[in-house]
Amino acid sequence: RRTTIGKADPDHPGMMFPNPNFEKFFPDVEIPAEGTAAEPVNESRSSCIRIGAFSVVRRIIEDYKLAEHLKRWDDRGKGLLLDLAAYSVIAESNVAQHFPDYAYNHPLMTPQNKIYSDSTISRFIREIDDNDRVEFLNSWNATHDKNEKIYVSYDSTNKNCKAGDVEMTEYGHPKNDVGAPIINYSIAYDMTNEKPLLYESYPGSIVDVSQLKYMLEKIRGYGYEKIGFILDRGYFSKANIQFMDSCDYDFVMMVKGRASFVHGLIMEHMGEFESKRACSIKSYRTYGMTVKAKLYADDETDRYFHIYYKAKKQASERARLEADLDRMEAEMDKIKGREYKLPKRYEHYFKLTYHKDKFYGYEEREDVIERELQLCGYFAIVTSEKMTASEALNLYKSRDISEKLFGSDKTFLGNRSFRVASSQAAEAKIFIQFIALIIRARIYTLLRKRKAEMPGKPNYLSVPS
Repeated sequence: RRTTIGKADPDHPGMMFPNPNFEKFFPDVEIPAEGTAAEPVNESRSSCIRIGAFSVVRRIIEDYKLAEHLKRWDDRGKGLLLDLAAYSVIAESNVAQHFPDYAYNHPLMTPQNKIYSDSTISRFIREIDDNDRVEFLNSWNATHDKNEKIYVSYDSTNKNCKAGDVEMTEYGHPKNDVGAPIINYSIAYDMTNEKPLLYESYPGSIVDVSQLKYMLEKIRGYGYEKIGFILDRGYFSKANIQFMDSCDYDFVMMVKGRASFVHGLIMEHMGEFESKRACSIKSYRTYGMTVKAKLYADDETDRYFHIYYKAKKQASERARLEADLDRMEAEMDKIKGREYKLPKRYEHYFKLTYHKDKFYGYEEREDVIERELQLCGYFAIVTSEKMTASEALNLYKSRDISEKLFGSDKTFLGNRSFRVASSQAAEAKIFIQFIALIIRARIYTLLRKRKAEMPGKPNYLSVPS
Protein backbone atom coordinates (compact mmCIF):
# COMPACT_ATOMS: atom_id res chain seq x y z
CA ARG A 1 0.00 0.00 0.00
CA ARG A 2 1.21 3.48 -0.87
CA THR A 3 0.42 6.77 0.84
CA THR A 4 1.53 10.36 0.32
CA ILE A 5 3.87 11.71 3.00
CA GLY A 6 4.63 15.09 1.45
CA LYS A 7 5.10 17.23 -1.63
CA ALA A 8 8.35 17.72 -3.54
CA ASP A 9 9.89 21.21 -3.33
CA PRO A 10 10.54 22.38 -6.91
CA ASP A 11 12.93 25.11 -5.71
CA HIS A 12 15.07 22.79 -3.56
CA PRO A 13 15.79 19.44 -5.27
CA GLY A 14 15.84 16.56 -2.81
CA MET A 15 13.70 18.48 -0.29
CA MET A 16 9.98 18.16 0.42
CA PHE A 17 7.08 19.65 2.38
CA PRO A 18 5.92 16.93 4.84
CA ASN A 19 2.22 16.42 5.58
CA PRO A 20 0.65 14.88 8.74
CA ASN A 21 1.21 11.36 7.33
CA PHE A 22 4.97 11.92 7.49
CA GLU A 23 4.80 12.38 11.27
CA LYS A 24 2.61 9.28 11.52
CA PHE A 25 5.01 6.96 9.68
CA PHE A 26 8.28 8.63 10.70
CA PRO A 27 7.68 9.79 14.30
CA ASP A 28 11.39 9.79 15.15
CA VAL A 29 12.41 12.16 12.38
CA GLU A 30 12.77 15.72 13.63
CA ILE A 31 10.92 18.21 11.42
CA PRO A 32 12.70 21.58 11.12
CA ALA A 33 10.96 24.64 12.53
CA GLU A 34 8.37 26.37 10.39
CA GLY A 35 9.70 28.94 7.99
CA THR A 36 12.63 26.74 6.92
CA ALA A 37 12.75 24.79 3.68
CA ALA A 38 10.77 21.97 5.27
CA GLU A 39 7.58 24.01 5.61
CA PRO A 40 7.76 27.35 3.84
CA VAL A 41 5.48 29.99 5.29
CA ASN A 42 4.85 33.25 3.52
CA GLU A 43 6.41 35.70 5.97
CA SER A 44 5.44 38.71 3.89
CA ARG A 45 2.58 40.80 5.20
CA SER A 46 0.08 43.06 3.53
CA SER A 47 1.22 46.66 3.07
CA CYS A 48 -2.02 47.68 4.84
CA ILE A 49 -2.62 46.00 8.22
CA ARG A 50 -6.20 46.29 9.53
CA ILE A 51 -5.90 47.13 13.22
CA GLY A 52 -9.30 48.65 14.13
CA ALA A 53 -11.39 45.62 15.12
CA PHE A 54 -8.28 43.82 16.36
CA SER A 55 -7.53 46.68 18.78
CA VAL A 56 -11.00 46.33 20.31
CA VAL A 57 -10.67 42.54 20.61
CA ARG A 58 -7.19 42.78 22.13
CA ARG A 59 -8.39 45.37 24.66
CA ILE A 60 -11.16 43.02 25.82
CA ILE A 61 -8.68 40.13 26.03
CA GLU A 62 -6.42 42.30 28.20
CA ASP A 63 -9.29 43.58 30.39
CA TYR A 64 -10.56 40.03 31.01
CA LYS A 65 -6.97 38.69 31.31
CA LEU A 66 -7.92 35.78 29.06
CA ALA A 67 -4.28 34.90 28.33
CA GLU A 68 -3.66 34.44 32.08
CA HIS A 69 -6.55 31.94 32.27
CA LEU A 70 -4.84 29.79 29.59
CA LYS A 71 -2.34 28.46 32.11
CA ARG A 72 -1.46 25.21 30.35
CA TRP A 73 -0.16 26.86 27.17
CA ASP A 74 3.12 28.52 26.26
CA ASP A 75 3.14 31.95 24.56
CA ARG A 76 2.78 30.38 21.10
CA GLY A 77 -0.23 28.29 22.12
CA LYS A 78 -1.95 31.16 23.95
CA GLY A 79 -1.39 33.50 21.02
CA LEU A 80 -2.64 31.04 18.42
CA LEU A 81 -5.76 30.12 20.39
CA LEU A 82 -6.66 33.78 21.01
CA ASP A 83 -5.95 34.55 17.35
CA LEU A 84 -8.45 31.85 16.34
CA ALA A 85 -11.05 33.38 18.69
CA ALA A 86 -10.37 36.86 17.29
CA TYR A 87 -10.62 35.43 13.76
CA SER A 88 -14.08 34.03 14.58
CA VAL A 89 -15.28 37.44 15.80
CA ILE A 90 -13.71 39.63 13.09
CA ALA A 91 -13.98 37.39 10.02
CA GLU A 92 -17.17 35.62 11.22
CA SER A 93 -15.69 32.29 10.22
CA ASN A 94 -14.25 29.14 11.79
CA VAL A 95 -12.69 27.70 8.63
CA ALA A 96 -9.05 26.87 9.42
CA GLN A 97 -8.05 26.99 5.74
CA HIS A 98 -8.97 30.69 5.55
CA PHE A 99 -7.07 31.74 8.66
CA PRO A 100 -3.75 32.45 6.80
CA ASP A 101 -5.64 34.91 4.55
CA TYR A 102 -6.97 36.68 7.65
CA ALA A 103 -3.49 36.67 9.23
CA TYR A 104 -1.97 38.22 6.06
CA ASN A 105 -3.61 41.61 6.72
CA HIS A 106 -4.37 41.58 10.48
CA PRO A 107 -2.11 41.86 13.55
CA LEU A 108 -1.67 38.64 15.50
CA MET A 109 -1.11 37.67 19.12
CA THR A 110 1.43 34.95 18.35
CA PRO A 111 5.08 35.86 19.05
CA GLN A 112 6.54 37.98 16.21
CA ASN A 113 3.09 37.98 14.55
CA LYS A 114 3.93 34.60 13.07
CA ILE A 115 1.52 33.29 10.41
CA TYR A 116 0.85 29.57 10.80
CA SER A 117 -0.37 27.34 8.00
CA ASP A 118 -3.82 25.73 8.00
CA SER A 119 -2.28 22.27 8.54
CA THR A 120 -0.52 23.57 11.68
CA ILE A 121 -3.80 25.04 12.92
CA SER A 122 -5.64 21.76 12.33
CA ARG A 123 -2.92 19.94 14.26
CA PHE A 124 -3.10 22.52 17.06
CA ILE A 125 -6.89 22.11 17.36
CA ARG A 126 -6.51 18.34 17.65
CA GLU A 127 -4.02 18.81 20.50
CA ILE A 128 -6.50 20.74 22.72
CA ASP A 129 -7.72 18.24 25.32
CA ASP A 130 -10.20 18.07 28.22
CA ASN A 131 -7.62 19.24 30.77
CA ASP A 132 -7.03 22.44 28.80
CA ARG A 133 -10.74 23.23 28.72
CA VAL A 134 -11.36 22.36 32.40
CA GLU A 135 -8.34 24.41 33.52
CA PHE A 136 -9.59 27.48 31.64
CA LEU A 137 -13.16 27.25 33.01
CA ASN A 138 -11.85 26.72 36.56
CA SER A 139 -9.60 29.78 36.31
CA TRP A 140 -12.25 31.91 34.55
CA ASN A 141 -14.89 31.19 37.21
CA ALA A 142 -12.42 31.61 40.10
CA THR A 143 -12.25 35.35 39.34
CA HIS A 144 -15.96 35.90 40.02
CA ASP A 145 -17.15 37.13 43.41
CA LYS A 146 -19.06 34.19 44.91
CA ASN A 147 -20.67 36.41 47.56
CA GLU A 148 -22.41 38.57 44.97
CA LYS A 149 -26.05 37.73 44.14
CA ILE A 150 -26.21 37.07 40.39
CA TYR A 151 -28.90 35.95 37.96
CA VAL A 152 -27.81 33.45 35.33
CA SER A 153 -29.55 32.95 32.02
CA TYR A 154 -29.26 29.33 30.90
CA ASP A 155 -30.05 28.14 27.39
CA SER A 156 -29.00 25.43 24.98
CA THR A 157 -28.79 24.90 21.25
CA ASN A 158 -28.02 22.11 18.83
CA LYS A 159 -26.11 21.70 15.60
CA ASN A 160 -26.44 19.17 12.84
CA CYS A 161 -23.39 17.01 12.25
CA LYS A 162 -22.80 14.30 9.66
CA ALA A 163 -19.22 13.39 10.58
CA GLY A 164 -19.10 9.69 11.40
CA ASP A 165 -16.31 9.77 14.01
CA VAL A 166 -17.85 12.37 16.34
CA GLU A 167 -19.13 10.30 19.26
CA MET A 168 -21.39 13.04 20.67
CA THR A 169 -23.59 13.08 17.58
CA GLU A 170 -26.87 11.30 18.19
CA TYR A 171 -30.38 11.60 16.82
CA GLY A 172 -32.46 13.88 19.02
CA HIS A 173 -35.01 16.68 18.76
CA PRO A 174 -33.38 19.55 16.85
CA LYS A 175 -35.09 22.88 16.22
CA ASN A 176 -34.25 22.51 12.53
CA ASP A 177 -34.55 18.82 11.73
CA VAL A 178 -32.72 17.89 8.52
CA GLY A 179 -32.61 14.18 9.36
CA ALA A 180 -29.00 14.30 10.63
CA PRO A 181 -27.62 13.49 14.09
CA ILE A 182 -26.92 16.47 16.32
CA ILE A 183 -24.64 17.81 19.05
CA ASN A 184 -26.16 19.75 21.96
CA TYR A 185 -24.42 22.35 24.03
CA SER A 186 -25.52 24.91 26.57
CA ILE A 187 -24.21 28.19 27.98
CA ALA A 188 -24.70 29.80 31.38
CA TYR A 189 -24.61 33.59 31.06
CA ASP A 190 -24.16 35.91 34.06
CA MET A 191 -26.85 38.57 33.54
CA THR A 192 -25.60 40.68 36.46
CA ASN A 193 -22.03 41.08 35.17
CA GLU A 194 -22.97 40.48 31.52
CA LYS A 195 -20.51 37.74 30.63
CA PRO A 196 -20.65 34.00 29.80
CA LEU A 197 -19.68 31.83 32.77
CA LEU A 198 -19.34 28.32 31.38
CA TYR A 199 -20.56 25.92 28.75
CA GLU A 200 -21.40 22.23 28.56
CA SER A 201 -21.54 19.95 25.52
CA TYR A 202 -23.57 16.74 25.57
CA PRO A 203 -24.95 14.10 23.18
CA GLY A 204 -27.80 14.98 20.88
CA SER A 205 -30.26 12.47 22.36
CA ILE A 206 -30.30 14.15 25.80
CA VAL A 207 -33.23 16.58 26.06
CA ASP A 208 -32.78 20.10 27.44
CA VAL A 209 -35.07 19.63 30.45
CA SER A 210 -32.98 16.74 31.84
CA GLN A 211 -29.64 18.43 31.10
CA LEU A 212 -30.40 21.38 33.40
CA LYS A 213 -29.74 19.35 36.56
CA TYR A 214 -26.20 18.49 35.43
CA MET A 215 -25.46 22.13 34.64
CA LEU A 216 -26.79 23.17 38.07
CA GLU A 217 -24.45 20.67 39.74
CA LYS A 218 -21.54 22.00 37.70
CA ILE A 219 -22.29 25.61 38.68
CA ARG A 220 -22.60 24.52 42.31
CA GLY A 221 -19.18 22.88 42.01
CA TYR A 222 -17.67 26.25 41.09
CA GLY A 223 -18.84 27.64 44.43
CA TYR A 224 -21.75 29.85 43.30
CA GLU A 225 -24.31 30.06 46.09
CA LYS A 226 -26.19 33.37 45.83
CA ILE A 227 -27.61 32.70 42.43
CA GLY A 228 -30.87 32.78 40.52
CA PHE A 229 -31.69 31.26 37.14
CA ILE A 230 -33.66 32.80 34.29
CA LEU A 231 -35.14 29.97 32.24
CA ASP A 232 -37.57 29.61 29.38
CA ARG A 233 -40.58 27.28 29.46
CA GLY A 234 -38.57 24.43 27.89
CA TYR A 235 -36.89 23.76 31.26
CA PHE A 236 -40.04 23.55 33.35
CA SER A 237 -40.32 20.29 35.24
CA LYS A 238 -41.12 19.34 38.81
CA ALA A 239 -37.73 17.63 39.20
CA ASN A 240 -35.83 20.76 38.08
CA ILE A 241 -37.84 23.00 40.44
CA GLN A 242 -37.22 20.66 43.39
CA PHE A 243 -33.50 20.42 42.60
CA MET A 244 -33.17 24.22 42.49
CA ASP A 245 -35.01 24.39 45.83
CA SER A 246 -32.60 21.83 47.31
CA CYS A 247 -29.65 23.99 46.17
CA ASP A 248 -31.37 27.11 47.55
CA TYR A 249 -31.28 28.68 44.08
CA ASP A 250 -33.89 31.22 43.01
CA PHE A 251 -35.50 31.05 39.58
CA VAL A 252 -37.42 33.19 37.10
CA MET A 253 -39.31 31.03 34.61
CA MET A 254 -41.64 31.85 31.72
CA VAL A 255 -44.83 29.81 31.31
CA LYS A 256 -47.40 30.01 28.53
CA GLY A 257 -50.80 31.44 29.37
CA ARG A 258 -52.38 28.29 27.93
CA ALA A 259 -50.36 25.99 30.20
CA SER A 260 -52.74 23.80 32.22
CA PHE A 261 -51.37 24.71 35.65
CA VAL A 262 -51.52 28.49 35.06
CA HIS A 263 -54.56 29.12 32.85
CA GLY A 264 -56.92 28.61 35.82
CA LEU A 265 -55.04 31.32 37.71
CA ILE A 266 -55.32 33.69 34.74
CA MET A 267 -59.05 33.00 34.31
CA GLU A 268 -59.56 33.63 38.02
CA HIS A 269 -57.97 37.10 37.86
CA MET A 270 -59.05 38.04 34.34
CA GLY A 271 -60.51 41.56 34.26
CA GLU A 272 -58.80 42.68 37.49
CA PHE A 273 -55.72 44.40 36.04
CA GLU A 274 -55.84 44.72 32.22
CA SER A 275 -56.88 48.39 32.26
CA LYS A 276 -55.59 49.57 35.65
CA ARG A 277 -52.91 52.22 35.23
CA ALA A 278 -51.34 51.12 38.52
CA CYS A 279 -50.63 47.77 36.83
CA SER A 280 -49.09 49.33 33.70
CA ILE A 281 -45.51 48.44 32.78
CA LYS A 282 -44.90 51.33 30.38
CA SER A 283 -41.57 50.24 28.91
CA TYR A 284 -43.19 47.10 27.46
CA ARG A 285 -46.78 48.46 27.05
CA THR A 286 -47.95 45.58 29.19
CA TYR A 287 -50.18 45.25 32.24
CA GLY A 288 -49.29 42.88 35.07
CA MET A 289 -50.19 41.76 38.58
CA THR A 290 -48.69 39.33 41.10
CA VAL A 291 -50.41 36.54 43.06
CA LYS A 292 -49.08 33.84 45.41
CA ALA A 293 -49.89 30.19 44.68
CA LYS A 294 -48.47 26.66 44.71
CA LEU A 295 -46.68 25.54 41.56
CA TYR A 296 -47.90 21.93 41.82
CA ALA A 297 -50.19 19.97 44.14
CA ASP A 298 -47.60 18.86 46.72
CA ASP A 299 -45.44 21.99 46.49
CA GLU A 300 -44.21 22.97 49.95
CA THR A 301 -43.49 26.60 49.07
CA ASP A 302 -45.64 29.47 47.81
CA ARG A 303 -44.43 30.82 44.46
CA TYR A 304 -45.03 34.23 42.97
CA PHE A 305 -47.07 34.15 39.75
CA HIS A 306 -46.78 37.33 37.71
CA ILE A 307 -49.68 37.47 35.25
CA TYR A 308 -49.43 39.76 32.22
CA TYR A 309 -51.70 41.02 29.45
CA LYS A 310 -50.57 42.76 26.26
CA ALA A 311 -53.17 43.97 23.74
CA LYS A 312 -50.79 43.78 20.78
CA LYS A 313 -49.83 40.24 21.73
CA GLN A 314 -53.52 39.30 21.99
CA ALA A 315 -54.25 40.44 18.42
CA SER A 316 -51.30 38.56 16.92
CA GLU A 317 -51.95 35.36 18.92
CA ARG A 318 -55.66 35.31 18.01
CA ALA A 319 -54.81 35.79 14.33
CA ARG A 320 -52.24 32.99 14.52
CA LEU A 321 -54.67 30.61 16.25
CA GLU A 322 -57.45 31.34 13.74
CA ALA A 323 -55.02 30.78 10.85
CA ASP A 324 -53.85 27.46 12.38
CA LEU A 325 -57.45 26.28 12.75
CA ASP A 326 -58.25 27.21 9.13
CA ARG A 327 -55.14 25.38 7.94
CA MET A 328 -56.06 22.26 9.94
CA GLU A 329 -59.61 22.25 8.54
CA ALA A 330 -58.30 22.61 4.97
CA GLU A 331 -55.90 19.71 5.55
CA MET A 332 -58.66 17.49 7.02
CA ASP A 333 -61.02 18.29 4.13
CA LYS A 334 -58.37 16.98 1.70
CA ILE A 335 -57.95 13.59 3.39
CA LYS A 336 -61.58 12.67 4.08
CA GLY A 337 -62.25 9.06 3.13
CA ARG A 338 -58.55 8.12 3.14
CA GLU A 339 -56.49 6.04 5.56
CA TYR A 340 -54.70 8.67 7.57
CA LYS A 341 -53.76 9.16 11.21
CA LEU A 342 -53.76 12.84 12.19
CA PRO A 343 -51.33 14.19 14.84
CA LYS A 344 -52.50 14.59 18.46
CA ARG A 345 -52.55 18.37 18.06
CA TYR A 346 -55.60 18.02 15.81
CA GLU A 347 -57.39 16.00 18.49
CA HIS A 348 -56.90 18.89 20.92
CA TYR A 349 -59.04 21.22 18.82
CA PHE A 350 -61.36 18.78 16.98
CA LYS A 351 -63.38 15.65 17.62
CA LEU A 352 -62.14 13.30 14.89
CA THR A 353 -64.20 10.50 13.34
CA TYR A 354 -62.49 7.32 12.06
CA HIS A 355 -63.92 4.12 10.64
CA LYS A 356 -61.63 1.17 9.91
CA ASP A 357 -58.58 3.46 9.94
CA LYS A 358 -60.18 5.81 7.43
CA PHE A 359 -60.74 9.46 8.37
CA TYR A 360 -64.32 10.57 7.79
CA GLY A 361 -64.94 13.87 9.55
CA TYR A 362 -64.34 16.35 12.35
CA GLU A 363 -66.18 18.67 14.70
CA GLU A 364 -64.76 21.66 16.56
CA ARG A 365 -64.23 21.43 20.31
CA GLU A 366 -65.80 24.81 20.88
CA ASP A 367 -65.09 24.98 24.61
CA VAL A 368 -61.34 24.36 24.04
CA ILE A 369 -61.06 26.91 21.23
CA GLU A 370 -63.06 29.57 23.07
CA ARG A 371 -60.91 29.15 26.19
CA GLU A 372 -57.69 29.51 24.19
CA LEU A 373 -59.06 32.57 22.38
CA GLN A 374 -59.77 34.10 25.80
CA LEU A 375 -56.17 33.37 26.92
CA CYS A 376 -54.57 35.02 23.88
CA GLY A 377 -52.40 37.96 24.95
CA TYR A 378 -51.84 36.55 28.44
CA PHE A 379 -48.61 35.05 29.72
CA ALA A 380 -47.09 34.40 33.11
CA ILE A 381 -43.69 34.37 34.81
CA VAL A 382 -43.11 32.31 37.95
CA THR A 383 -40.47 33.40 40.47
CA SER A 384 -39.29 31.82 43.69
CA GLU A 385 -38.24 35.19 45.08
CA LYS A 386 -40.72 37.93 46.02
CA MET A 387 -40.70 40.77 43.48
CA THR A 388 -43.11 42.97 41.55
CA ALA A 389 -44.54 42.07 38.15
CA SER A 390 -42.43 44.85 36.61
CA GLU A 391 -39.20 43.55 38.21
CA ALA A 392 -39.91 39.98 37.07
CA LEU A 393 -40.59 41.08 33.48
CA ASN A 394 -37.45 43.23 33.36
CA LEU A 395 -35.39 40.30 34.64
CA TYR A 396 -36.81 37.90 32.09
CA LYS A 397 -36.49 40.38 29.21
CA SER A 398 -32.80 40.79 30.04
CA ARG A 399 -32.52 37.18 28.90
CA ASP A 400 -32.67 38.47 25.32
CA ILE A 401 -28.90 39.01 25.57
CA SER A 402 -28.24 35.28 25.99
CA GLU A 403 -30.70 34.54 23.18
CA LYS A 404 -28.65 36.83 20.95
CA LEU A 405 -25.52 34.98 22.11
CA PHE A 406 -26.78 31.83 20.42
CA GLY A 407 -27.74 33.82 17.35
CA SER A 408 -24.26 35.31 17.14
CA ASP A 409 -22.68 31.91 17.75
CA LYS A 410 -24.31 30.47 14.63
CA THR A 411 -24.56 33.57 12.48
CA PHE A 412 -21.74 35.94 13.40
CA LEU A 413 -19.04 33.49 14.48
CA GLY A 414 -19.37 31.23 11.44
CA ASN A 415 -20.22 28.37 13.77
CA ARG A 416 -23.28 27.02 11.97
CA SER A 417 -21.06 24.04 11.05
CA PHE A 418 -18.08 22.69 13.00
CA ARG A 419 -16.13 21.33 10.00
CA VAL A 420 -14.46 18.61 12.04
CA ALA A 421 -13.99 14.86 11.70
CA SER A 422 -13.41 13.78 15.32
CA SER A 423 -14.91 14.28 18.79
CA GLN A 424 -11.74 15.90 20.12
CA ALA A 425 -11.71 18.47 17.31
CA ALA A 426 -15.43 19.20 17.87
CA GLU A 427 -14.85 19.79 21.61
CA ALA A 428 -11.85 22.02 20.80
CA LYS A 429 -13.86 24.15 18.37
CA ILE A 430 -16.68 24.58 20.91
CA PHE A 431 -14.04 25.74 23.41
CA ILE A 432 -12.55 28.27 20.97
CA GLN A 433 -16.03 29.54 20.10
CA PHE A 434 -16.80 29.97 23.82
CA ILE A 435 -13.78 32.28 24.18
CA ALA A 436 -14.95 34.12 21.04
CA LEU A 437 -18.41 34.47 22.63
CA ILE A 438 -16.86 36.06 25.74
CA ILE A 439 -15.22 38.68 23.50
CA ARG A 440 -18.26 39.28 21.29
CA ALA A 441 -20.66 39.49 24.24
CA ARG A 442 -18.55 42.31 25.70
CA ILE A 443 -18.60 44.26 22.41
CA TYR A 444 -22.38 43.76 22.14
CA THR A 445 -22.98 44.85 25.75
CA LEU A 446 -20.95 48.06 25.35
CA LEU A 447 -22.72 48.94 22.10
CA ARG A 448 -26.14 48.24 23.62
CA LYS A 449 -25.40 50.61 26.51
CA ARG A 450 -24.15 53.27 24.12
CA LYS A 451 -27.30 52.99 21.99
CA ALA A 452 -29.47 53.35 25.11
CA GLU A 453 -27.83 56.73 25.79
CA MET A 454 -28.63 58.05 22.30
CA PRO A 455 -31.97 59.59 21.28
CA GLY A 456 -32.22 57.58 18.05
CA LYS A 457 -31.33 54.00 17.21
CA PRO A 458 -28.41 54.20 14.77
CA ASN A 459 -28.00 51.07 12.66
CA TYR A 460 -24.22 51.46 12.54
CA LEU A 461 -23.87 50.52 16.23
CA SER A 462 -23.99 46.77 15.58
CA VAL A 463 -21.12 44.41 16.28
CA PRO A 464 -20.30 43.67 12.61
CA SER A 465 -20.45 47.37 11.73
